[in-house]
Amino acid sequence: MARLNVVEAVDQALRQEMELDPDVIVLGEDVGRNGGVFRVTEGLIDRFGPERVIDTPLAESGIVGMAIGMAIAGYRPVAEIQFSGFVYPAYDQLVSHAARMRTRSRGEFTCPLTVRMPYGGGIRALEHHSESMEALFAHVPGLKVVVPADPYEAKGLLAAAVRDPDPVVFFEPARVYRAIKTDVPEEVYTLPLGKARVVREGRDVTVLAWGAQVRTVKEAAQQLDSEGTADVEVIDVRSLSPFDFETVTASVVKTGRAVVVHEAPRTCGFGAEISAQLMERAVLHLKSPVLRVTGFDTIPPLAKLEDHYQPDANAVVEAVKASLRF
Repeated sequence: MARLNVVEAVDQALRQEMELDPDVIVLGEDVGRNGGVFRVTEGLIDRFGPERVIDTPLAESGIVGMAIGMAIAGYRPVAEIQFSGFVYPAYDQLVSHAARMRTRSRGEFTCPLTVRMPYGGGIRALEHHSESMEALFAHVPGLKVVVPADPYEAKGLLAAAVRDPDPVVFFEPARVYRAIKTDVPEEVYTLPLGKARVVREGRDVTVLAWGAQVRTVKEAAQQLDSEGTADVEVIDVRSLSPFDFETVTASVVKTGRAVVVHEAPRTCGFGAEISAQLMERAVLHLKSPVLRVTGFDTIPPLAKLEDHYQPDANAVVEAVKASLRF
């Protein structure tokens, strides 16, 4: 058992999956000799060579398009997009081809493609480097959307994504790439896609989050607990598509209250879908409306305003208190 950060856990998952399956190929801008913009793929080219760790041109549509062709041919490509804000030229490839291949071929072909990309703010980056637009992909039938919250989750979920027969968009929260370390087993393991994780059990209110915001919510829960204000149940969503409504609904039925936290813009963010589903599934158990703590309906700001844009623990605490006051 080693103490790893997210970068190290992702690297270990890729290395182990490539050792287990010669059809796993990594491709993207600077993933080879430079080891990726965050050094996630560092050393892979020395271990597996340039035919399996491929440096590509700066052409996101080409990267994903080529990976789709590889996947249909029987390989398991893992395509890296340097930042999620750069993926939009490849959105057509994902929506029009990767997501539809199983249906288009009436099940004759699948598209076992994983697209990795850092997302979200918190690293004082430039424009197009801090987006949190996961809802765009969760809305597309045929795409799976996964967001790990810590190193243990990152390794297990990525291994499962690489082995999945369908395309997986794998968002890695840049803010926690090196911010936290957890115990990560050295042996190979997977975590199920489409299954949420109860991080902390509680009785008064359910707070849901994914990615870097899980850490924020845990801080808020600890603060509320120390104040004696609320016993918060924290759920790490893990997977936006497929989404584990059974675990979430059971928690909200128990607590009677729900707060959804994400740094994406508020309007049509995935929190709205969770809120609507809870109204359909658990309305008679709700003691207050489902509340959302989100980013703003603006382009993510540059460094000086970044802390004002992202939800913090204080904002989550206030939302929980508002839910309890209703």
